Amino acid sequence: MKPIHSSFKITVALLFSTQLSFAAAGSSPNYLLYSLFGVGIIALIYAVLSLADNMMQIEAKNLGVDTSENDYSLFPSFSSLFRPSAGDHVDYKRFVSLNQGHDIKLVGGADTENTIVNTAKHYAIKPINFRGMAPIPKISSVVGDHVKAGDALMFDKSNPEVIYAAPVSGEVIEIKRGAKRAITEVIIKADSEVTFKENSVPNLENASREDIVKFMLETGGWAHLNQRPFDVVPSHEIVPKNIFVSTFATAPNAPDLNAVVEGNDGAFQKGLDALAKLTDGQVFIGLDGRREHSSHVAFSGATGVVSNYFAGKHPSGNVGIQIHHTAPINTGDVVWTLKVQDVIILGRLFMTGAYDTRTRIALTGAEVNNGYVETYLGASVQELIGANLKSDHVRIISGDVLTGDIIAVDGYLDQKTSQVTVLEEGDKHELFGWLLPLKPRPSVSPTFPTYIMSNHKFDVDTNTHGEKRAFVQTGAYEKMLPMDIFPQHLMKAILANDFENMEGLGILELSEEDLALCEFICPSKSPLQSILRDGLDTMRDQM
Repeated sequence: MKPIHSSFKITVALLFSTQLSFAAAGSSPNYLLYSLFGVGIIALIYAVLSLADNMMQIEAKNLGVDTSENDYSLFPSFSSLFRPSAGDHVDYKRFVSLNQGHDIKLVGGADTENTIVNTAKHYAIKPINFRGMAPIPKISSVVGDHVKAGDALMFDKSNPEVIYAAPVSGEVIEIKRGAKRAITEVIIKADSEVTFKENSVPNLENASREDIVKFMLETGGWAHLNQRPFDVVPSHEIVPKNIFVSTFATAPNAPDLNAVVEGNDGAFQKGLDALAKLTDGQVFIGLDGRREHSSHVAFSGATGVVSNYFAGKHPSGNVGIQIHHTAPINTGDVVWTLKVQDVIILGRLFMTGAYDTRTRIALTGAEVNNGYVETYLGASVQELIGANLKSDHVRIISGDVLTGDIIAVDGYLDQKTSQVTVLEEGDKHELFGWLLPLKPRPSVSPTFPTYIMSNHKFDVDTNTHGEKRAFVQTGAYEKMLPMDIFPQHLMKAILANDFENMEGLGILELSEEDLALCEFICPSKSPLQSILRDGLDTMRDQM
């Protein structure tokens, strides 16, 4: 509410007394004073209406009315007068248009019409993919054991109720260790036909939350949940405030999640039904509201959830951005997030009792034959894409170019990935590249000619075109992050270990993927994602 300032009252009194003096003196009317007096009256009326408008909205919230469904206001919103650009399928009552961000368009997007045969025979589960797990978990199976898909392979000693299950059936052939004997991979040679551990499935209609939690803990389903803040496997003793799922991705060459959910409509809905039993709040799903895009009927027709449409450049598809504009995370709040593939896996688990991790992986990048391959989580990189590589001088990334992790050709895909990107290794120097950018490259700077080529797709390598520099304040980060957060100040607070400012500046709302674009355009070449992770780990240790 905006209280009427005392100076306004004084101004009105002076205007009135001045006009009386003009009248007493018989002077001609002063139209300027009349105009000022009229403006004052209009301001007074607006102040009264604003007070009434605020009181109306406060009363609606006190009565528990969903103000997102109806506009309880005396004034029409700007968005209702000037509709932003969006598809015809959008429900404007639940639409968010984002202005900040940037789309990086690269060659090598996966064609949904091209299906590549899965040739992987070896699979692995990697403890490092599950944040919060101790580096040396307790191994449930040893080398030589034969396991079924869904059998326990390991569990965290600090949280033994959560098991991490085998993605396929077969023989455990190796347990790899890294520094300080930390377990890096548990490798399984898959059977020619995958068999699944049988589980007794609770009836979702009458099962209690405790029954569902127990079932997910025992079958491996719990490991597919992600807690925010901190992006860790959640504790089974905490009930989340809300649960969020983004049904579209906007990262460079991101997989089409409509293709991922194709043929899995029932499993996706079943997964949402199970999630709804795990929270006292709502299950929110983010739908694609961009023009020339649409959401699969499994997404747009989902029931028992709150659907919101988002439009804008990357990172509009990030679940963290959608949380910020839907139900922001406050101090003390805990929410869960899942990827579409995780919801599908949970849905299959509640439909059949089988821990079936089949998913569609997008093979992207200029140095690999592009398409989609249906495989199980943790597939061997060499066996999955080796025959599709165009050269051997490449960098393989599990994920997209902004947030993915580098993996060796003899490595294994991450448990959370739905994309593999292969680029030419940028280990060569470009003569005067900083002065004469002869090769087109993606940039947000208007000094590059390609700035005006909005639809051009770039053929890039991994060269960063510069070295690390001093951390300078430019204000560029805020143009890339569609959140009410000052990322540059937050980075400085993290580097200074200023816990109070870190929390006040919104660190608990962020994940690495949200700052990926800021790192891409950073003039200082600072590793912002790594800095953020250090800050989140520090905050987690303190809480």
